Amino acid sequence: QLQLVESGGGLVQPGGSLRLSCAASGFTLDYYAIGWFRQAPGKEREGVACISSSDRITYYADSVKGRFTISRDNAKNTVYLQMNSLNSEDTAVYYCAGDYGFCKRRARDFDYWGQGTQVTVSS
Repeated sequence: QLQLVESGGGLVQPGGSLRLSCAASGFTLDYYAIGWFRQAPGKEREGVACISSSDRITYYADSVKGRFTISRDNAKNTVYLQMNSLNSEDTAVYYCAGDYGFCKRRARDFDYWGQGTQVTVSS
């Protein structure tokens, strides 16, 4: 069974940092693009970052460029999202999603999803 499991969410003060992890089981991440999405209450799910499979090209939403970094460790079958300089607008449930090959723009084009992890930025 193919699964993605997120971890690393929590409560952090404005300006703080968190690192989210997306661990795969049941398949190897080597050939899959992994995207991070987030959904805040009352808002649509939005793409945050994505890393492609073989060439490891990365993409970021404008709102997180320069603050978030996506990376992958295929040996650990895990993708990470390092989030720095967090602010209240980053508060959301964060999901990782996987799809074969290259990054896709739309959430619906990703086949595999984790259950999400809550990130709350508040003082």
